[in-house]
Amino acid sequence: MEGPVARWYAKITHKDMAEFQTLAKRLAQELPKGSHVLEVAPGPGYLSIELAKFGRYTVTGLDISKTFVEIAHRNASDAGVSAEFRQGNASNMPFANGSFDLVVCRAAFKNFSEPVKALSEMRRVLRTGGRALIIDLRKDTPQETVNAHVDHMGLGAASSIMTKLTFRFMLLKRAYTRKNFEDFIAQSGFEKAEIREEPIGFEIWLRK
Repeated sequence: MEGPVARWYAKITHKDMAEFQTLAKRLAQELPKGSHVLEVAPGPGYLSIELAKFGRYTVTGLDISKTFVEIAHRNASDAGVSAEFRQGNASNMPFANGSFDLVVCRAAFKNFSEPVKALSEMRRVLRTGGRALIIDLRKDTPQETVNAHVDHMGLGAASSIMTKLTFRFMLLKRAYTRKNFEDFIAQSGFEKAEIREEPIGFEIWLRK
């Protein structure tokens, strides 16, 4: 996403701030002080920024979108936190082996053109014993469940309709099944994997 589309997405997902805050708190409970965290495809940077607010971690975001990197930098500055955002490809990350203790990818994995390479790169940049967390849409999620989820986002009428259509005609078509993820993980080299089914998606924990 670039330009106006990226800015629209940033506005829409800001409605999910409570969800970003809850996830950041949950991750912080498991992360030792001084951990290095990478968020892959952070978009506007909301989760990274919430995690950086704890002040105990080095937080980096990598996004292919120039617009998102600019928005994330501005949001971090406005929030008064230290978080680095870089432009780059999930399938060819500009980081050394073993650079991070945790890699997080929320609501973006389905958009990667090379999912196995992206997973392999996540594994490569993790230290031994490090973990990756992928949260994303489940392909078999009923449209009714998606609609109910959007209805609880507090959007205006026009944005609600556009978001539901985006889910129906774009996001669900790109999303993966549990079997897809099992195959991708098997090819990526991760030693351990746990796939948890959520109301509209998956929460997948991987360990190097």
